[in-house]
Amino acid sequence: MKRYKLIEHTADMGLVAYGHDLADAFANAAYGLFAIIADLGRVKEKESRQIELQEEDVETLLFEWLNRLLYVFDVEMLLLKRFDMEHFDDSSLKATCYGEKYDPARHRLKRGVKSATYHMLKVDRERNQVRVIFDV
Repeated sequence: MKRYKLIEHTADMGLVAYGHDLADAFANAAYGLFAIIADLGRVKEKESRQIELQEEDVETLLFEWLNRLLYVFDVEMLLLKRFDMEHFDDSSLKATCYGEKYDPARHRLKRGVKSATYHMLKVDRERNQVRVIFDV
């Protein structure tokens, strides 16, 4: 099963992420986000960060999840590539995320992502897939 596919949207960029369950789709959306930002082939899993979120619904949870990961990248310059969901339900998640600090000698940044948006945001529980548009 492929993790995600990119979708074009005017000046922005988006993706549809798939999974065996919704938690897997959220993890694959995060992977897709970082694949937009950088070439993940050279990123090693040297550091980890734990992310815990509690929101009012699953759509807000997806929005906040991706924007929290962007915050970690923006503040710590941490490129993440593996996302282990330890807890997931319609209003909360707990995940351990693995990656390493951006090193310009080894990593190639491809595109800047400002934020996830609510525009066209969709969580499909039946198909275990999510769609999100990013402001780039």
